[in-house]
Amino acid sequence: MISSVREPTVPGGVATRSASHWLGLSLAVLTLAGLFSLIVVIGRMPPFDRFVTDPLFFKRGLVVHVNLALVAWFYSFVAALLFLLPGRPAPGWIGRNALFVSIAGVAMMLVAVGLPGTQPVLSNYVPVIDHWLFATGQVLFAVGVLSSFVGRRLFRTAPTPSPDAHERNAAFPMPGAAQVGLRATAAGLVLAAATFAITAFRITPGLEVDVYYELLFWGGGHVLQLCCSTAMVSVWLILLQSATGRSPISTHSAALLFFAMMVPWLASPVLALQGTWSPGYRDGFTTLMRWSIFPVVSLFLIACLRQLWQERRAGRLDVSALANPRISGFLVSAALTLLGFGLGAAIRGSNTMIPAHYHASIGGVTAAFMTVTYLMLHAYGCVRPSLRVRRAATWQPVVYGVGQMIFATGFGLAGVYGMSRKAYGAEQASRGLAESIGLGVMGLGGLLAIVGGILFLAIVAAIWRPSPEVRTNALESATEA
Repeated sequence: MISSVREPTVPGGVATRSASHWLGLSLAVLTLAGLFSLIVVIGRMPPFDRFVTDPLFFKRGLVVHVNLALVAWFYSFVAALLFLLPGRPAPGWIGRNALFVSIAGVAMMLVAVGLPGTQPVLSNYVPVIDHWLFATGQVLFAVGVLSSFVGRRLFRTAPTPSPDAHERNAAFPMPGAAQVGLRATAAGLVLAAATFAITAFRITPGLEVDVYYELLFWGGGHVLQLCCSTAMVSVWLILLQSATGRSPISTHSAALLFFAMMVPWLASPVLALQGTWSPGYRDGFTTLMRWSIFPVVSLFLIACLRQLWQERRAGRLDVSALANPRISGFLVSAALTLLGFGLGAAIRGSNTMIPAHYHASIGGVTAAFMTVTYLMLHAYGCVRPSLRVRRAATWQPVVYGVGQMIFATGFGLAGVYGMSRKAYGAEQASRGLAESIGLGVMGLGGLLAIVGGILFLAIVAAIWRPSPEVRTNALESATEA
């Protein structure tokens, strides 16, 4: 663990190994997403955008980037977290092999990008390449993630005397409140899958490609935003539990808040059954996202900040605590989330204020996931990081977060002056000075965020190998066998 308060023991077992495998997949797709984002960011920066006359080049890169960064990275990471839930029985054959199904899905999506005649469709939430190979890859990835946790394993837990008590011998601190949140995330993924399936069944045949995919992913895409929010909040609770020794909120209170957040979304399948052209389908999901996520996430954020304030007043935290990546990572994630809320409230029309909003929001989720990865690596028995690596880990969330904030702010500035949200290359040549400044700021922030992402991957690469103690234990076990 980096800058650890405690030195817990390292667990083993099938579930921990499965969690490490899913984390490996999530980091692999995040690396690929970063490569594609570099292409997209540079291609939109003045003056480089003038040299590209084929907007489809960037649109294909954007489709791949979004599917890797917003779908494959997020939900393979969630699968890794779910395997670390305490008290769950060992995964069966399906759970152990679901990873390979998702890997096959990612590979098919990548292969489909290079097929001649493929058309990128920039539908909201889940853009696509209009080809059966790409669509099959998306389905396979989703089936793999769902198969990894769906079943009795998700809700079966061993009884514990006090779910809020910190277990000092646990390699991965998982407060009861976070366990509730992760199970809510899993339930949300099942709800999203059901919404997608019903929508595909009810959608009007014979639509234009752009309209078809926009309607297909509208409802389920909103449910996926719910899953991102519940997962992010759960990680906040894990980080602060590990940093301070206690959960910011009790299990009972967290259960009530997550319940209040989830219950309205049970209407999702009903909205999908009404048909994709119904007012309920188009407006209902927007209303759900607007009024069921922001209030509850804000209450969790208040509870987390209140705990940090209490710890500071009690003398257990001071300014030096900001050097703890668990604290700085949480604060960066919280700041990006608040920025996302503010930019979302400022949306007026279809301009770059919309991607400014969701890049800030997903940046908050990514910052939280990056930070908790360091805890997860310790749970897998990886080597203790060197002083240089620990210092890098202190700054990594800040570098990424500041870059993402600048990126979103630049996008928002261009949007204020009417910059179209889906214009690329030569398409965005006609613009004013303010729009150009906004795009330039966006590009610089995007490059800084990429530096933060590269730093994160470098830190992970430096410490993701078995520690000498783990290698010794493995050798002794093999000798005894």
